[in-house]
Amino acid sequence: MFIIFNPIETNRIKDMDLQITERHFLPEQLSIQSFSDIEPFFKELTNRDITSLENLKKWLSDRSELDAVLEENMAWRYIRFSINTTDEELAKSYQLFVTEIQPHIAPYEDLLNKKLLASPARKELLGEEYKIYLRSIETSVKLFREENIELQSKISEKSQEFGSISGAQSIEFEGQQITMQKAATFLKDPDREKREKVFRLMADRRLQDTQKLDQLFSDLLKMRHQTALNADFENFRDYMFEAMGRFDYTKEDCFNFHSTIASEIVPLVKAFQQEQCEKMGLEKMRPWDTDVDPEGRKPLKPFESGEEMLHGTINMFASIDPFFGECLHKMDKMGHLDLESKPGKSPGGYNYPLYETGVPFIFMNAVGTHRDLVTMVHEGGHAVHSFLSRDLPLTGFKSLPSEVAELASMSMELISMDQWHRFYASEEELKRAKKEQLQTVLQILPWIATIDEFQHRLYENPEHTEEQRTEIWLTLLDKYGTGMVDWSGFKATREKSWQRQLHLFEVPFYYIEYGIAQLGALGVWMNYKKEPIKAVEQYKSALALGYTRSIPAIYTTAGIRFDFSKENLRELVTFVKKELEKLQ
Repeated sequence: MFIIFNPIETNRIKDMDLQITERHFLPEQLSIQSFSDIEPFFKELTNRDITSLENLKKWLSDRSELDAVLEENMAWRYIRFSINTTDEELAKSYQLFVTEIQPHIAPYEDLLNKKLLASPARKELLGEEYKIYLRSIETSVKLFREENIELQSKISEKSQEFGSISGAQSIEFEGQQITMQKAATFLKDPDREKREKVFRLMADRRLQDTQKLDQLFSDLLKMRHQTALNADFENFRDYMFEAMGRFDYTKEDCFNFHSTIASEIVPLVKAFQQEQCEKMGLEKMRPWDTDVDPEGRKPLKPFESGEEMLHGTINMFASIDPFFGECLHKMDKMGHLDLESKPGKSPGGYNYPLYETGVPFIFMNAVGTHRDLVTMVHEGGHAVHSFLSRDLPLTGFKSLPSEVAELASMSMELISMDQWHRFYASEEELKRAKKEQLQTVLQILPWIATIDEFQHRLYENPEHTEEQRTEIWLTLLDKYGTGMVDWSGFKATREKSWQRQLHLFEVPFYYIEYGIAQLGALGVWMNYKKEPIKAVEQYKSALALGYTRSIPAIYTTAGIRFDFSKENLRELVTFVKKELEKLQ
């Protein structure tokens, strides 16, 4: 069931008064068709005197403007291509940037970084924000290698093949050609025969691309490993920990996270699945049974269209904090949303920050499911983060570590639950939606650990064969699995199930952040249940910092601990269990 929203409520949200940033260094009208269009600005920055603090601050401001313009230019190329991966001109536009423009930027970036670090006025840049910023600059200088410029360009171009391959996947069902995202909605259908038929069609279609995706990953792994060797690292994992600025935790902390999830969370997930089997009268589930309601109820349907989902989310956000609603309202007015699934569209969802405009873009593939609503709220949390940090003076201050970025989105998922009655009219459906959300929060943690440990194992042993890769994957599925799903007859599908994870192909090692941030988000939600107004203010204060403080300091500002120890996890899980009991 869905609710018809009152348009008067949406109209009460006033248009946000955004201060449009004027350019002071680059011309307002600048067409970027090749590197030659922007090279004069890099040369000017390279040659400028920055021996005084005044000159250095002006130089930083101008460099920040150039960074923002270039990052937004690439962003729009990526956004347009991901919306329509079948458009060759859009693909060429994006490839032009990553292959013809970006490689020429890298040497200048290194020159500018070295120039900044050599400036005698650098020591006069006071404040924690500059300490954090300069720490990242020092890391960039340490990692830069001339020979990696072309290699990283090839990696960027190559990784986009995943979106093209996945975006082209579809099945024919009930006389219609439908996307895999749309097909997945039928896995929640109470009709078991229908679920099985759809699962088999999806599995067969995906198997057509397994060799292609295996080869693509092998190519990417080889190039990434060479990148690490060029920068004097033993493996790509160690290189990425530096490149991603993981200053506040180590790989050993990740290993501890893995073991904690295996010991504390996997047994809980098994209990959830045992309960599901009992309600369904099954000893074990089949792969097409895992997403269905165990009581045979129809899938939750919180909305019918992307427009309805958006307006409901705007109203929901505004009820939590008026500013949150204004953010989405502004994005809607500016056309910074593409929400519904369609053929040729890249899978997944994202919020892309646009550093010059200061108004981000949300991309997703909504088909009317409860998961879509959660995705909208998740990406909306990212968007709010972009708005709260948009007025920070340097682009570098807005470039967020993932552990902070995902804290914003995952916290929004949880604190929004008190407003979900806007999408669910009945108390039964509302409780069911909340229960599904909380169980999912816990169920996703073993998958996060699986993907993260998989990456550690693969990049520590870059010479592995495809057969060894499969063996590693199956070992991890057993380690973090519950044994409650019978995969007989689908051996190949299980072996290649890692190929559905976009992060492995496009953003390596960006995944454990979801687990770390999920624990932080549970802390934010726990505070919200006690003192909602205070918790929201702390949340906003933390997000407004951008990356001008360390991750632990940002978490402290949010009123939580940067802590993924066994003790902290147990405290949070105890809280979630109590909340689940209220939904029985």
